[in-house]
Amino acid sequence: MKTLVWVEHDNASVKDATLSTVTAAAKLGEVHLLVVGQGAQAAADAAAQIAGVAKVHLADGAAYANNLAENVAPLIAQLMGDHDAFLAPATTNGKNIAPRVAALLDVMQISDILSVEGEKTFTRPIYAGNAIATVESSDAKLVITVRGTAFEKAASTGGSAAVEAISGTGDAGLSSFVGAELAKNERPELTSAKIIVSGGRALKDADTFQATIFPLADKLHAAVGASRAAVDAGFAPNDYQVGQTGKIVAPEIYIAVGISGAIQHLAGMKDSKTIIAINKDEDAPIFQVADIGLVGDLFTIVPELTSKL
Repeated sequence: MKTLVWVEHDNASVKDATLSTVTAAAKLGEVHLLVVGQGAQAAADAAAQIAGVAKVHLADGAAYANNLAENVAPLIAQLMGDHDAFLAPATTNGKNIAPRVAALLDVMQISDILSVEGEKTFTRPIYAGNAIATVESSDAKLVITVRGTAFEKAASTGGSAAVEAISGTGDAGLSSFVGAELAKNERPELTSAKIIVSGGRALKDADTFQATIFPLADKLHAAVGASRAAVDAGFAPNDYQVGQTGKIVAPEIYIAVGISGAIQHLAGMKDSKTIIAINKDEDAPIFQVADIGLVGDLFTIVPELTSKL
């Protein structure tokens, strides 16, 4: 079986989510990568060094400058004539592209897989991660998104795949890139951080959130996260949100401050290696998944913890 993996990149380097997707693809067969962009040769060269990759396809052109799904999906559908499965990381862009590919191929998409059980058999979470479903596809072609936290990252070096330039399908004329407002953050990226400090609605307001969470995160060189309740209340921006409708993370250490532990939040962080919960309610659901629980006033505990680091 030949697999095609869409590579998420910044025109220079490959994102970690792609490395996890390569690991999943390798369980199905020979791995080919697709790098799409404008001026993306450096990203293609980096992709070629990923261990276990047999070939890298590079589609470079103005139509692919911003990886618009309407332009990328027809290209992938065209390449699927020579591949048996298409895999994309379950990131914002991956989840935008994959359904369009599935529609063009007239197959069912298998979303957010956690493991590969067979050539066409996979596990995936349902009911916000409360149950794991084993699913088997009967389609001739597979279209899959991969939960990055469920698979080890492939080694970014050690490979020597050939890079092959391909002609794309060009601009589909269905959409155009207007602009992007990207939040600038000097802290580690949330999905790849080893330590995350997250705050919840108990932090009262945006100023209190920053005054309480940021110093602790700075001391630990950690990323900052937030519950949906905190984001909805305006305490933190959307890209801080951890959970079923936010980012799925699995750091070495996850510190939940003033987060009760709604099922949607737990779905996004319960795979963390060590979970530390700080909450004044000893019956809060977060303590059911926490490895270490501190029951008390976060406005006393967090500053004291910060001062002693």
